[in-house]
Amino acid sequence: MKAKIHVYLKPGVLDPQGAAVAGALHNMGYEEVASVRQGKLIELDLTSDDPEIARARVDEMCAKLLSNPVIESYSIELE
Repeated sequence: MKAKIHVYLKPGVLDPQGAAVAGALHNMGYEEVASVRQGKLIELDLTSDDPEIARARVDEMCAKLLSNPVIESYSIELE
């Protein structure tokens, strides 16, 4: 089973990397870009066959290591 975790900054948290990307896009002529928020994608290959257990374990991993719950949110997709 594969888990995909999308980690992104919570609304209201400054995103200097996103602002830099937006500025670069504007400099390249892409004026239609209003703003950019940057995140990260983490893919895990899991040995579990039980989606319920896998989701619970991945949620635990996110809370303990893969995200900063103070400033980041995350979503989990299992395949």
